[in-house]
Amino acid sequence: MTQDEMKQKVAEAALQHVKGGTIVGVGTGSTANMFIDALASKKDDIIGAVASSEVTAERLAGHGIVVLDLNEALTKVDSLSVYIDGADEFDADKNLTKGGGGALTREKIVAAASDFFVCIVDESKCVAHLGAFPLPIEVIPMARELVMGVAGKIGGNPILREGYTTDNGNIIIDVHGLTIADPRGLEDELNSIPGVVTNGIFSHQGADVILMGTPDGVETIGL
Repeated sequence: MTQDEMKQKVAEAALQHVKGGTIVGVGTGSTANMFIDALASKKDDIIGAVASSEVTAERLAGHGIVVLDLNEALTKVDSLSVYIDGADEFDADKNLTKGGGGALTREKIVAAASDFFVCIVDESKCVAHLGAFPLPIEVIPMARELVMGVAGKIGGNPILREGYTTDNGNIIIDVHGLTIADPRGLEDELNSIPGVVTNGIFSHQGADVILMGTPDGVETIGL
């Protein structure tokens, strides 16, 4: 089974967590795109979806799925029923690294507004410790050198993502070479730097369940 086939399997398996009459949070990335394509089969059963990026919103709308702004959605329901998204890495405690596509801030916001976070990945994303994938940090442009200096002091190699601007109008600094033994501690430490919007460690907004695609099928981690 190819990597894309494993992604397709977990995207389809995630549909079991979509309940009729609810609003669904949807992430960003290649696996999330496959989920959006699968979600089209249930578009008449749900109220709509909240997107974590402009790209995701466009794909949802292209399938005729009603796209709601999060503020609008939360006037209709107390919370989103489920948030479904991929990850760049995950560890045994269901901590995640996300933001390879640059949507980490909106992804955290939508995850925080949801009752349940289903992470859909293939087995290549499973790691002993986060850090093999460069850690993205969304930063207000004025704070670029401040944040890069701090990231260097904690043992990383910070590199500006050239030519990229987030949907929020900010920059991304990717920190290479980290071994993240304490995901929650580092998430909090980086978020405390003035000018950091958020970073790509999802520990506070970690997954409730992970659906992992393997050559033998979909493995459920966390239930």
